Amino acid sequence: MSAQTQSTRTPTLAQVLECFEELWPASLAEGWDATGLVAGRPDQPVERIHFAVDPVQDVADEAVGAGAQLLVTHHPLLLRGVHSVAATGYKGRIVHTLIEGGCALLTAHTNADSAVGGVSDVLADILGLQDVVPLAPVRDGLPEEGLGRVGTLEQSMPLSEFAARVYGAVPAVAGGVRVAGDRDGIVHRVAVCGGAGDGLFDEVRAAAADVYVTADLRHHPASELREAARLTGGRPYLVEVSHFGSEWLWLPAAAQALDTLLAESGFDVEIAVSGQNTDPWDFVLTPGS
Repeated sequence: MSAQTQSTRTPTLAQVLECFEELWPASLAEGWDATGLVAGRPDQPVERIHFAVDPVQDVADEAVGAGAQLLVTHHPLLLRGVHSVAATGYKGRIVHTLIEGGCALLTAHTNADSAVGGVSDVLADILGLQDVVPLAPVRDGLPEEGLGRVGTLEQSMPLSEFAARVYGAVPAVAGGVRVAGDRDGIVHRVAVCGGAGDGLFDEVRAAAADVYVTADLRHHPASELREAARLTGGRPYLVEVSHFGSEWLWLPAAAQALDTLLAESGFDVEIAVSGQNTDPWDFVLTPGS
């Protein structure tokens, strides 16, 4: 293969970003979010791309060690303002690791949550939901775009059986899966939101969901929802999964979608998904443990 042919088949970072924008438009990001390119030269050739949930040091080391020229993470590294990226701090060390290793950093956060085929779409599909629609549709967007999803199971089942399905679907982490509700209660209509979703409780109730699957449920909002549910037959029930686990499920689907679009555009890129478990918890103590 000639150098000229090889050059035309290896995209630049700018060309990868064009494909990325088509799949997960920046316009879908929430106003408070920090998405997009964090580090990298637009004219840099990209032969290998690495996907991960969190931009932590182990992931940066893994991406550079694999020879990736682009690391795509779901969570932002610089969500809150910083005044220095010196390697004396952990965020600066990560930035230095990537830049010195020739690896750009790109973040797809709430735009990947709201997009068609995004985080909650993948979670809904894995759990077998049908007739899926957004919990909180975006303004001036497609009807299929928005935060969270709600749909129905092909067959109703007890909450305990549904919770077991969720447990079997998400990556194993120390915190496991927590459930609030009658284990024998029948569920049919299911709401989901990858990541922290207790800000969508009003939408879950309005959607008449029997159960809500999400992460990072705080004590007071969860307690208030359960008390209010006493007036509606105990529903919606709650199934809490790990933040990391609920969003990791998106990575293989995202990698495949980007790989397909790049190939259709005539580019040849190697794409991998991180094997790092970046859930922050190492172990839990429970009654009898």
